[in-house]
Amino acid sequence: MSIETKEDHLKNFFRSDGRTMILPIDHGTAIPVPGLEDPRALIEELSELVDGYVVNMGAANAFADVLEGKGLCFRTDVYKPAAPGNPDRGSYLVYSAEDALEVGASAVMNMLYVHHAEEDRMIAECASLISQSMALEMPVILEALPFGIGRSDDYSLENIRFTVRLAAELGADVVKTAFPTGASVDEFRSIIEETFVPVVVLGGAAVGDDAALLKMVGDAIGAGAAGVAIGRNVWQHPNPREIAKRISGIIHA
Repeated sequence: MSIETKEDHLKNFFRSDGRTMILPIDHGTAIPVPGLEDPRALIEELSELVDGYVVNMGAANAFADVLEGKGLCFRTDVYKPAAPGNPDRGSYLVYSAEDALEVGASAVMNMLYVHHAEEDRMIAECASLISQSMALEMPVILEALPFGIGRSDDYSLENIRFTVRLAAELGADVVKTAFPTGASVDEFRSIIEETFVPVVVLGGAAVGDDAALLKMVGDAIGAGAAGVAIGRNVWQHPNPREIAKRISGIIHA
């Protein structure tokens, strides 16, 4: 039996146009998830529109039948945003590339918080994951953000530029990051052109503004991004199917 290469695995996410729409449904280990009460129904409703999913171990096992045929990105870490009385410890590697293979995943995803107080540990964990993934031909997607998740004030052009490049230099096959706050399309393009692996853009917290969301997606694609990984702005939307259809249209039209 032939072994799938990294390129084979990545084709499960990226269409022939080289672009992808990924739907993360991995939020349940980190934050409350209104809108994600019935993941199976959501997957069944949106699978014809999205190219892949980001899942934790539990969802990968529970919904394997309806996830089949889509790019499956297995979350190897857990993370908890800072809360009153609880320090922000960043992300912790808890699973391996071998675990990803066991659930039939085509990629692994791990957080990389640059400039974070625990940056050294997270960089080491990402490097360890990349090292073990090389032997298994398992692509690694690093979710690379300055300081932590949801800190848009820190997502400056300079911070995103360094963070994305660091992830690529560590050996990520794909980098997931935020559109730099206040940046133009040309400014973001300069980051993507300096990055020698595909870049996909996250959606962040639900914005409740379709026009702003779709503009961000269009700007990201216009800057050369290979796609998006948008979760809450889809499954917390009043009409998830309609907004997913519009996002997919921008990416693949």
